[in-house]
Amino acid sequence: MLVRGVWVRDPYSRLLVPLPAAVWNFPRTSEHHLPLQIGETVHILQASEGKGGIFPASLIHLKGAVVERRGAEESVIPTEMPMVQEITTTLREWATIWKQLYVVRMERYQQVKQMMYELMERRSQLLSGTLPKDELLQLKKEVTGKIDYGNKILALDLVVRDEDENILDPDRTSIISLFQAHKKAAQTITQRIQEEMSPQQSVLGCSARLAASPSHSLYLCVRNFVCNIGEEAQLFMALYDPSEQRMIRWGPSGAGPAPLPDLCHRHSVPQDLGSKDLKRERLFLVCQIIRVGRMDLRETYSRKLSTGLRRPFGISGESRVCCGVAADNDFLHNMIRKAVEGKDINHKGQGFWVSLKMLWGDLSQVRKDHPHLVDRSTVVARKLGYPEVIMPGDVRNDIYLTLVQGEFDKGNKKTQKNVEVTVCVCDESGNVVQNVIYHGAGDKPVSEYRSVVYYQQRHQRWMETVKIAVPIEDVHKTHLRFTFRHRSSSDSKDKSERIFSMAFVKLMRPDGTTLRDGEHDLILYKGDSRKLEDAGAYLTLPSARMLPEPKLLSGSSFRVSGTASGLTVSARDSFQISTLVCSTKLTQNVNLLGLLKWRSKPSLLSENLQKLMNVDGGEVIKFLQDTLDALFSIMMEHSDTDVYDTLVFDALVFIVGLVADRKFQHFNAVLEAYICQHFSATLAYKCVPGVRGTGRDWAGAAGAGRAGAQGAPAELSCRTAAWLRLGHLPSHGHTHPHPAGS
Repeated sequence: MLVRGVWVRDPYSRLLVPLPAAVWNFPRTSEHHLPLQIGETVHILQASEGKGGIFPASLIHLKGAVVERRGAEESVIPTEMPMVQEITTTLREWATIWKQLYVVRMERYQQVKQMMYELMERRSQLLSGTLPKDELLQLKKEVTGKIDYGNKILALDLVVRDEDENILDPDRTSIISLFQAHKKAAQTITQRIQEEMSPQQSVLGCSARLAASPSHSLYLCVRNFVCNIGEEAQLFMALYDPSEQRMIRWGPSGAGPAPLPDLCHRHSVPQDLGSKDLKRERLFLVCQIIRVGRMDLRETYSRKLSTGLRRPFGISGESRVCCGVAADNDFLHNMIRKAVEGKDINHKGQGFWVSLKMLWGDLSQVRKDHPHLVDRSTVVARKLGYPEVIMPGDVRNDIYLTLVQGEFDKGNKKTQKNVEVTVCVCDESGNVVQNVIYHGAGDKPVSEYRSVVYYQQRHQRWMETVKIAVPIEDVHKTHLRFTFRHRSSSDSKDKSERIFSMAFVKLMRPDGTTLRDGEHDLILYKGDSRKLEDAGAYLTLPSARMLPEPKLLSGSSFRVSGTASGLTVSARDSFQISTLVCSTKLTQNVNLLGLLKWRSKPSLLSENLQKLMNVDGGEVIKFLQDTLDALFSIMMEHSDTDVYDTLVFDALVFIVGLVADRKFQHFNAVLEAYICQHFSATLAYKCVPGVRGTGRDWAGAAGAGRAGAQGAPAELSCRTAAWLRLGHLPSHGHTHPHPAGS
């Protein structure tokens, strides 16, 4: 639709009216066209359908405005806050000079470009309306300082302001006040220029920011999705590393049948990106497209067909798109590899449009710095794994389950089965635990997950990942149950199909540790469909084949006696899954578990303290707060005896040594945060070896008495003792971070 026009004047004064503004450049392509530049306002008289107008209506956005006068002296004032209007005017003025700098002074060109980007970012924050009053005033001071500095270096007029950063009106301000404001502004700008001219200023600022932000986030906003599917569809987004051929992030999903406007305004923040992720050679944003409906799109509705089947359709990866009906024997995982390698892709105008922005810092910092982007409706997607830094209070208990692959014999059927895997979480009685499975970040939890169905394939390869979020106190009594069913394209036949096989795996091992990370080759059982869902019949049976390396098995050489329960092993079938536990409360190390739960077996306390030294440093660091809490609990509850003083102190020296290691240098901030916010064992210094009851100097006792404990250097012993000593400083109920970081 094209628009012709002039503004229709309202006969009344000071009325709210829409103010049309151009949001895109429109060059003159015909004699009667009106060229537009971004930000220009127009007066519209009439809108017309077709191509008879002077510019497209889609390039115009209606903003709120106030008409204060009428007739020839009419004044149209936008309803935006004055600071937003000033930024807009400044950007337009700078843009003209910026283009000229490209020719004459490239260094200044880059500087102005960066300042314009920052002003646009601050303008978005002001327009969001999410800032509290104090942060809004601070933001206004930052913006005005940047505008004044830019005007100075571009030889533009200096703008004088009041204490609230508003532009002074010369008609309402005395000459003396204007002079004083001008003098103050000039001094501030001169000081700013001197700071900018410092050769190390920009380098130090950048490095300090990166050092203080070991965690990064990626802002993602869905702009548009064009694909001719013909049925409901589900979209699953994730970050993909082609060198490892795996997803490194479990991303957000958009499930149909959502209206297109709703889908195209969804935004999420994949967080926990560390320095290793940023150093990856290639990283792709991948969107898997799964249609929900018939078995085959080519089938007509002349007969009653099965519906609700999740079938592979296509994928979209970065700038390369592979949208179209997937071949019956082509797995989504293979299609991802084709897309990122750019092999024979014809997208036919179909695609998936997103906008991306790198954000520095953890989620709390990102919410503070970018409230206009990250609000309550923003979906937060956690990494498949631990972040480089786990701050105290960051409690997480996620189990990621990936359906890897399986091989199924066709049995008495003429063709291979169309296998659908159903996943559910069950308790010890076999009852399904409700709403603990998540398809994607931001989705509502469900009680069961149904896999994609591939048509007549003996070897299935799903590579589908879901998140299991079971409460920590229930993990020890729950297990995953996988049931397998053939799906028919005919509705009548499909309803008669029963479960033909079952597999299961417990989330917690007999020694109290959680399920190991990695692939698991599960045993498939067959029998009566009711027995396959009876927990009493299968929980006493083994769940996995114990092999040094996970691989496909025919099953012919493996036998399990399950006839007593009415179940037998499916010798010709195999099934593999992969699990990843991301928990700050549940460990996979039995030695660390013994220390964390020392109260359950106090007779083994000395042994568990000694075994802590043999635990991998990365595992201890993941449970840093809980480990420190356990050590100080032992110290305080046994304060009347010195039996465990040496062992606990050695353990503390071991932990401080880990944090001092270059490998875990980012956890210095974590240790300091623990000292300031969580450490409350204020009498712990009395338990330092050589100090209890002797009155000797704490640092000297620690350095001389425990310098060589467990091979720890004297520096670490002194550092640990200094930390404990702070507990009885008279002016603080808690500790202070400096000795721990010194």
